[in-house]
Amino acid sequence: MGMLNRFFLRAVHFATWRRSEEQGYGRLREEMESHLAEQTEENIRAGMIPELARREARLKFGAMEAVRESYHAEKGLPFLESLLTDIRYSLRVLRKSPAFTVVALITLMLGIGANVVVFGVLNAVLLHPLEVSEPESLYQLRHTAWMKGRLLTTSYPAFEDFRRRNTTFAGMAGINGYSHAQLNWRNAVMNVSGDEVTGNYFDLLGVQPEVGRLFHAADEHGPDSAPYVVLSDGLWRSVFHADPGVAGTMVELGKQPYTVVGVAAAEFHGTERFGWPDYWIPMVNEEQMSGADYLHSRASIAVTVIGRLRPGVTPQQATDNLNTISAELAKEYPETDDGQALRLIHPGLLGDDGDVIRGFLLSVTVLALLVLAAACANLASLFAARAADRGREMALRVALGSSRRRLVRQLLTEAVLVSLAGGAAGLVGAYLLLGALNRWDSPYGHLEVSVDARVYLAGLALTLGSALLFGMVPARQVWGSSPLQMMKSGAFGQLDAMHLRRFALRDVLLGVQIAICTLLVTASLVAVRGMLRELHAPMGFRPQGAMLVNMDLDGDLDGDLNDELVVEKEKAILEAAGSIPGVTAVGAVSRTPMTGGMHGVPIFRPGTTEFKIDNSVLAPYVFPMSPGYLEAAGTRLLRGRDVSWHDTANAPDVAVVNETFARKMWGKDAPGGMAAEMAAIGQRFIVAGRLTEVVGVVEDGKYHDMQESSQAVVYLPLTQSEQGEMVFVVRSLRTPREMAAILQRTLSGIAPNVPITVQSWSDSLQGELFPARAAAVALGVMGLLAAMLAVTGIFGMAAYSVSRRMKELGIRVALGARRMHVMSAAVGRPMVLLGVGSVVGLLSGGFASRLLGQIVYQANPLDPVVVGGVVLTMALLGVVAAAIPARRALGVDPSRLMRED
Repeated sequence: MGMLNRFFLRAVHFATWRRSEEQGYGRLREEMESHLAEQTEENIRAGMIPELARREARLKFGAMEAVRESYHAEKGLPFLESLLTDIRYSLRVLRKSPAFTVVALITLMLGIGANVVVFGVLNAVLLHPLEVSEPESLYQLRHTAWMKGRLLTTSYPAFEDFRRRNTTFAGMAGINGYSHAQLNWRNAVMNVSGDEVTGNYFDLLGVQPEVGRLFHAADEHGPDSAPYVVLSDGLWRSVFHADPGVAGTMVELGKQPYTVVGVAAAEFHGTERFGWPDYWIPMVNEEQMSGADYLHSRASIAVTVIGRLRPGVTPQQATDNLNTISAELAKEYPETDDGQALRLIHPGLLGDDGDVIRGFLLSVTVLALLVLAAACANLASLFAARAADRGREMALRVALGSSRRRLVRQLLTEAVLVSLAGGAAGLVGAYLLLGALNRWDSPYGHLEVSVDARVYLAGLALTLGSALLFGMVPARQVWGSSPLQMMKSGAFGQLDAMHLRRFALRDVLLGVQIAICTLLVTASLVAVRGMLRELHAPMGFRPQGAMLVNMDLDGDLDGDLNDELVVEKEKAILEAAGSIPGVTAVGAVSRTPMTGGMHGVPIFRPGTTEFKIDNSVLAPYVFPMSPGYLEAAGTRLLRGRDVSWHDTANAPDVAVVNETFARKMWGKDAPGGMAAEMAAIGQRFIVAGRLTEVVGVVEDGKYHDMQESSQAVVYLPLTQSEQGEMVFVVRSLRTPREMAAILQRTLSGIAPNVPITVQSWSDSLQGELFPARAAAVALGVMGLLAAMLAVTGIFGMAAYSVSRRMKELGIRVALGARRMHVMSAAVGRPMVLLGVGSVVGLLSGGFASRLLGQIVYQANPLDPVVVGGVVLTMALLGVVAAAIPARRALGVDPSRLMRED
């Protein structure tokens, strides 16, 4: 109770101290003066003269300011009052140095803002859980290497076996995320994409509708069940104008009627963070929309499998259980099920692409922290120089009774105020930039980046951490300084040592800053070099000047046709496109490179009788194609011939393979000196149970992504393959916009009821080239920030050195020193530190090659072009930063300095 009373009295005194200060301190001053008078009289009686007696009395009494502070501390809330005093003092000091304050604020704003932006994206992609119930227990099944990068896991029949036989999952659901259709509703016609899912999908995820209801397992009875569709919140708002009565509305997807049963919640976007679906339909209704029949085929790998673990089951136990089932299926269905080992990952990052995305974001985060570290080193150097200039002021305050603890606290308060202001500005800038990212539809799809509590806490932590990092340097100087030395030199210790043989703390800070900046400049040039290398990498095809046409011919012919009729229709389309003026080549292929393809088709040697996966020799990509596709794609035919329309179902089966396929199949068996592509012509292999002869060999290329190693590829004649979706490639001399309009008009006359999508091949590759461009932009911005920090740091030290040594430089000039010697004395130290820091930064870039490899395609920090660019950049930055201080030093007038002195 007594403690509460004392606290209350102190709080009252604190609240009213302004009104009572004059009265209270008046009495205190009277008491102190009375005590001093008594002590003075006593000293006079002891024989001292009055002046000496008064001086000795004051020395014995001590610092009156300290007594005053002690008296006030007993009456009020000393901590809070001291804090307010320190804040007011710091604001006055910062207001007296506006240039310094502005530079510090901008430096921190850029450093903290960049880190908050990077952390905001990192938080949205890696840290923020999916908007589903208990996301930590949700897993996705993945196959091993040959399925790398693809979301698809297994066939629908195999999925049913896994769901029925497993004992470790509380539930499993299947997804086909490659559903596309044309939506027709009233006057709205647009191309949309969505997910085909099993009936228990929404129940497994535990999500709730925003409008209407979601479909459930009870709604899934077979292909003839009611075709339901659940709309996404985005599609509902953009097309249906957020109509709350949308449930029960009939819409057309791919010319098939569907009943809208509800709208998914606004925060739910499926199980992937990128590529949000526009709709969800039951998987059993997919046959009605496309006419495909993958639900009954064990050879059709079209399902992504997700599952929720039972309570108490570990991922390893579930993996072992699934691998046991996979081995059983391989024995039961040896021709279709390969028994490959399975593993579990959390969904959300495009399957195995999550490893790439995770490495990219974490590496960028490290580089962003280096930007902030360089900013803190820069500010620490500026604060140290500023504290050195205030050395005599600090010495006087210590002599008057102020404690070193108080001075340190005030310096740290000043650093925290600067950091809080810079952090607030950086957070505002980051908030605006993250909002722009929310509105941006990237080639990877949409991503929701919200500024939540984690982002605010990260910004606060970065702000306070920055204040601690650069505020401790002047605080350390004050704590270990000598008042007498400060009075003599006006500086702290050896802080301003100017000889090139001796390095002070500020020198070390500048060297560290330049090393970090050099590393960041290296990273930015590596990113630009990697982007240029990727743009000019040999891809095995030439997308420039080619257009891609997607048409759903099955929908036009109602699905009641044989392969011969489909081929005739495709021939008519190719002839019509080839007759357009300016077209130089046309062809068709099942999937263009970088957009998927049948990967993992087992290849067997001639004479094989048991077509088990274990007996296969290769598992390449397989692309059915028409004659003329290789020319339209710009893929070079190295040996042999292209496929032709004479390669019909009644003719011997033939194929065109790439160099890697030929080398892996027959490279070792080729006669001495003969190239593998020459030895491949006339060779045979078995694919899909059919003996096939190689009639041509084409160049290698890229088929899934730019980073992949050489992959084996087989091109089969369109006329000898099962018919499915085809992409028409049209190469012309016209502009893409002009060609797109002509193709729309021409092909609409051949298939008037078929949705036609036309785009340039280069545009279709934007998603694949996006990581390289994003890396170049992100690291380029960091390199620019680093360059600004390097200029600021070098300029600050050079300007400070010149201002402190003006008299010395004037004497040198008066004694006839050469311009080169004056330059060396003025800016030699910053230039030496620039050279040393740049060398250290370049060496650090070599050690950081693995880190940069997570961000940049074929990153090589030791590339001569990169090294030369870094050396030239840092040299130019040094010249720019030191130009003004050097000019000031060379323009010194000794006579004027002497007059001023």
